[in-house]
Amino acid sequence: MTRRRIDWSDDAGQVGGIEAIPFGLLIFVIGTLLVAQAWAVIDVKLAVDAAAREGARTFVEAPDEAVALARSDAAAREAITGHARDPAKLVIDPPDYLGGTFARCTPIVFAAHYPVPAVTLPWIGGQGDGFVVSATHSELIDPYRSGLPAGGVDGC
Repeated sequence: MTRRRIDWSDDAGQVGGIEAIPFGLLIFVIGTLLVAQAWAVIDVKLAVDAAAREGARTFVEAPDEAVALARSDAAAREAITGHARDPAKLVIDPPDYLGGTFARCTPIVFAAHYPVPAVTLPWIGGQGDGFVVSATHSELIDPYRSGLPAGGVDGC
């Protein structure tokens, strides 16, 4: 019986599997991009929620409607700037009066929208047209405010 000597330089018997390394690397890169995009959407949602909330709170505390519109717009843009976002991209809808006019106890709904790019990469930024993240916040105009007529759903 003769012993066979193994020739390690020969690739006979190589079945395959080396192609799994680039495929695994590709899966890793795509997974990382998906996680980065999901975090970008969550981050924008938090920023837009804050902008809508601050805009609504500022609106209901203003002395009249003209001042309320100006102050709420400025407060929402300041909130979005605080989250390191571009305030020029923030779209703010006019407040929706659920009870009619700017009067005590009138519920208002403040809505804000911000675009999220299709692909967001850390340290590089976003590319492409993605979708729009929206948030709304509702408040009652201060029921104890002097100088405003009574209004709202319950007549306050």
